[in-house]
Parts: sequence; structure tokens; C-alpha cells
Amino acid sequence: MREKRIGCNRWMFLTGLGIVLIAAILFPLLTKSEAAIETGSWGLSFRTEGETPVGNATKEQLAAYDAVYVGDETQPTIYLTFDAGFENGYMASILDTLKKHNAPAAFFVVGTYIEQNPDLIKRMAEEGHIVGNHTYHHWDMSKIGDKQTFSQELGSVAEAYRQVTGEEMKPYYRPPQGIYSEENLQMAKELGYRTIFWSLAYVDWLQDAQPTSEEAFSKLIPRIHNGAVVLLHSTSKTNAEILDALLTRWEDLGYRFGSLEELYGQSKA
Repeated sequence: MREKRIGCNRWMFLTGLGIVLIAAILFPLLTKSEAAIETGSWGLSFRTEGETPVGNATKEQLAAYDAVYVGDETQPTIYLTFDAGFENGYMASILDTLKKHNAPAAFFVVGTYIEQNPDLIKRMAEEGHIVGNHTYHHWDMSKIGDKQTFSQELGSVAEAYRQVTGEEMKPYYRPPQGIYSEENLQMAKELGYRTIFWSLAYVDWLQDAQPTSEEAFSKLIPRIHNGAVVLLHSTSKTNAEILDALLTRWEDLGYRFGSLEELYGQSKA
């Protein structure tokens, strides 16, 4: 009887140990996709050329807040987006190039850009581009905890767009400097906005240290991938100069250009 009891205890011990080990292995896997999105600046890790980089949050985590950073990874489509904090004399050239390639784009603008450049804003809208919301003041939105202030930052831009175009601004939002929090993502969603991050960008915003065309191509060609959401700054002299050649190179690689509305149709399929 004693031997049976010892054998039973040993079996219960080993069974319990096995359950603990399985739980230790499976628990991180089960909870990883459910983990909270941490406050921070959007970042990417490029592990393999030509493939989607790993972001600070997963596609699934972002989708819960109507946010995206990449489109359909099975399709050779590129989504062009430009951030515009001020006008540096290059927007007209950028629009000319986009028109030449029949490439739709989204321009994320601050409130003063709309007020100071109404003709360019009208042209964007007339040529089928999306004018997105980059907040009025370009503040760190993760420091804004109340919905009223958050709403005012976006609402002021939407009102400026309405005054210039007579139309409603489409509900696409990009956090200034890519700084975000889960609370911000939730507030944007509640206000009807879709938050747009990116899966490809490079250091193009330093006015006194603009990259050479070779440096730009070395980042933008090898790292392009299916469903890429590309972030470029319209204030960049280099971007304006290389855009025609860049779009041609991507086209030669078999890519086409899609709109954010198309991206959202894919991401919710």
C-alpha cells in the first residue's frame, strides 16, 4: 500500500510539474498579442530586406484601435504618405511627380499649414489625395490625457480644412513625431479617426543635414515591401529631387500605389 501511495504521489508531482512547464511556455504566447500598447515613439526593426519590419506594436494590437502601420503583406502595393509641418517650397514639385505617376498619397498637415497654404491644400484635394490630420500644434499627444483637449487639437485642423475646401476632412490621423499612447489611440478611435503609423521611413527631416540621393535610395529601395506605408517629409529637398526616380524604381520592381482608403479595405477584410 505504501509503495502504491509513493507511486501515486510521484505521478501527481510529475503531472503537476508538467502542467507548470507547459503553462510557462504557453502563457507568454497566449498573452503577447493581448499585452498593453506601451507609450512611446513609433519604431521599426528591419530584420530581413524586402520583408515587413517589426513595429513597436503588432498589426492585431493596432487594429483594435483602427490603427495600422502596414497594409496587405501579400500584395505589391505601396501607400505613400507625407508629413507637412511647414511649407519649404517643394510641395508643388511633389504633387507634379505624383500626378505624373498617377500615384495617390496622403498628406498629414498641421493647422497652420492649411491656413498658410490654402492653394496647395485645394490642389491636394482636387487631385484626389487625402489631407490627413497631424494636429494643430504638433504637440506630443501622449502628454494629453483629457479627451476635450485631444479633440480640440484634431478638430481645429478639421475646421481649417473645411474653411479652405468647403469639404469635410477624411478621418486619418498621424501622431506628431510618431509619439503615442494606448489612451491616445482609444481617444482617436472614439472621435472616428484612423491612426496611421508607417512601415518605411528614413532620416529626411534634418534641414541642415539632408541625405544624398544615394543615401536615400540605400534606405528606400532595399527595405521596400508588400503593403508598405511609406513616410516621407515634404520639407525634404532630397525627397523632392529623387521622387520621380524613386517611384519609377518601385514601379520597375513591380509595385503599384494605393490609397489609405484601399489600405483600410484590405486591413479589415
